Amino acid sequence: MTCITIKEQLSMTPLPFVWPYALIFWVIFIYFYSTESKIVNRAKVAVKKAGSLDGGSLQVIMIGGGVGSLIGFWIAWFAPLRFPAATAVLCFVVGTVVLVAGCLLRRHCFRVLGSSFTGDVRVPEQRKVIAEGAYQVLRHPSYTGGILMNLGIGLALGSWGSVLVLTLSAFAAYCYRIKVEERVLAEGLGEPYREFMRTRKRLIPFVF
Repeated sequence: MTCITIKEQLSMTPLPFVWPYALIFWVIFIYFYSTESKIVNRAKVAVKKAGSLDGGSLQVIMIGGGVGSLIGFWIAWFAPLRFPAATAVLCFVVGTVVLVAGCLLRRHCFRVLGSSFTGDVRVPEQRKVIAEGAYQVLRHPSYTGGILMNLGIGLALGSWGSVLVLTLSAFAAYCYRIKVEERVLAEGLGEPYREFMRTRKRLIPFVF
């Protein structure tokens, strides 16, 4: 029978489930995602109303995020999909920093958009294009923040497989949301929004 030492066991366990890393990770995770859950809950009510313009994008984000998280956390335990054990702490630190950076970018977008920030797709009541803060650079910086959050979680888990699943699932879900949102806003806000679209990338500065 093969005897596995405590050190070896820890090297096979994703650090978000190892003390004291777990405390750091889950405090950050719960603190920031509590705000996200409030936004989603309000959006769930909004999309049920007659005339919703969301086009099912909230469901796509919820399902894509849920499935991506389940798979991403699950495969983090598979050794072949893990980064080298020697880099586990580095991956955890970098991942946690990226997670916080994504969360802070999202919070920044909440502040800039104010009441115009909703979890569902709709035309802002004031019918004004907001191009301040991060919106001077990107069309959808809040979605960039969401993708960074998923990337950070994958890195903190120490698994390149988790990084791929979490990041790509978020990217795909947000791309669908962007398609719906830009169509709705272009129709509702007209030329000012089309000009906004022409002068900045969607998610990644100078790239996409």
